[in-house]
Amino acid sequence: MSEVVSPAAARRIALAAQGFGKAHPATVTRRNLIGVMDRLQVLQIDSVNVFERSHYLPIYARTGAYDKSRLDQLAFAPGSGYLEYWGHEATFLPIDMWPLFRWRMDQFREKALADKDGWASERLDFLEWLRSELRDNGPMAASEVEHDANRRRGPWWGWSDVKFGLETLFRWGEVVSAGRAGFERRYALAEHILPPAILDAKVERPDAIRELVLRGVKAHGLGTLDDIADYFRLPSAETRVALHELEDAGSVRLASVEGWERRGKPREVWIDPQAKRPRAIRADALLSPFDPVVWARDRALRLFDFHYRIEIYTPAHKRVHGYYVLPVLIDDKICARVDLKNDRQNRRLLVRSAWAEPTADADTAPRLAELLRRTAQWQGCDTVEVEDKGTLSQELSAAMRAVPDNEYDTAQTH
Repeated sequence: MSEVVSPAAARRIALAAQGFGKAHPATVTRRNLIGVMDRLQVLQIDSVNVFERSHYLPIYARTGAYDKSRLDQLAFAPGSGYLEYWGHEATFLPIDMWPLFRWRMDQFREKALADKDGWASERLDFLEWLRSELRDNGPMAASEVEHDANRRRGPWWGWSDVKFGLETLFRWGEVVSAGRAGFERRYALAEHILPPAILDAKVERPDAIRELVLRGVKAHGLGTLDDIADYFRLPSAETRVALHELEDAGSVRLASVEGWERRGKPREVWIDPQAKRPRAIRADALLSPFDPVVWARDRALRLFDFHYRIEIYTPAHKRVHGYYVLPVLIDDKICARVDLKNDRQNRRLLVRSAWAEPTADADTAPRLAELLRRTAQWQGCDTVEVEDKGTLSQELSAAMRAVPDNEYDTAQTH
């Protein structure tokens, strides 16, 4: 008979697997950063920096304040042991994972070239020219490639043919990331960046998917088939096969979680036999919209009873909670959400709105206030300003004033 896990225990297992519940180090070292990145396996990249670029936030949530330039050295510097690929969405990942996505690279290529009237099929000569440019010149950003096709098409977000071609070769695995400059990706031929042991590694698709599934289970602690497949965006049918093979090998175990039923029947849940099972989680963290704890919205609903939708692309008059809203994790519950903006010019951290969740209690506002003070300091802000919007805003503003900080002024704006 499979194990039955309580909802509270499931939350704690999931959070511990994601690196929560440990005291923050006094000084965050390179080793600490590597520990978080290797635990998560993938660090999702997003360009929105109204508060902070997304890939910096999962580290901060798990370690506290750290020097972002240290993460830049790991994520962007060639030879650092990390590179970019489509591991979930666009992500940083350990370089040893690159061969595990060969099947995805082949799939991207086959699909693109199967369409004889498609962009890639009609530009084979152009793609070969891009390869030769990288072969002759070494790593280049798209903006550095001199070609008549290097013009944007349409609005500011429209890609030029050069950018589209480089991204196509990137998806195919012929080109890899060679760092970034001003957040603009630089491209290089894979053979110029990857060590032979990685470049020449051959992993058959079933073996690669089985390894990715195992890593997904460990990163989750426990999860449904859909949870685990989504972590690396794997096909569900092949994920199921891999899970049963891993179960036969004793690498995962079948379980169920109370309340996770579907159509009145318990869902199959797969659990890492080595997962930590803490009796309590102590945490105060702002979660990026793309943090693995909440990026699968259905899982966030099951784990935390937290309904979450990012509203960046929602017209302003239709937004419910705000533009860049971060869930607030306090211990093992999501107790609030805040819409943050970093006013870098005036060194202010703006709380555009603050909302209490049903799990909020008397400690939520003061603990969030202290977290926001630490966050402002990490971001180089001199003040935290709480606007009068949201069900938690007035209580949060009062909590900010109740414990004055010598280094920060606090204000509520109306």
